[in-house]
Amino acid sequence: MTAPAEQFARLTRRVEFLAAAKGRYCARGAVLVQMRPRDDGAAQVRVGFTATRKIGGAVVRNRAKRRLREVARALLPRLALPGCDYVFIARSGAPDRPFPLLLEDAGKALAQLARERAAPPTQGAPP
Repeated sequence: MTAPAEQFARLTRRVEFLAAAKGRYCARGAVLVQMRPRDDGAAQVRVGFTATRKIGGAVVRNRAKRRLREVARALLPRLALPGCDYVFIARSGAPDRPFPLLLEDAGKALAQLARERAAPPTQGAPP
């Protein structure tokens, strides 16, 4: 059984996207995922989607964002960390990339971000 879509809140304001841009990010294939832990104590995961005009006109951008929403719907219940904001950014191949590859790209990016968040900081590591 998949998690309901209501489990995730949407990022809608520009200031929320800008805050997420200051967090960690990971680019894989046709998608870039930004993650920022919130310090508000809430466990809810918030997610936003964006595509720049660089990838195409409005129709192409909307298609890319629709595909990213489906990717997030499939992956976030398994890979999202509680209390974090995620922003999925469509890169140039997102509108036309085969969906299984797009899922793989985003899954690898989310897993990498989770590993970076969980890894303890290294002390005394050589520069």
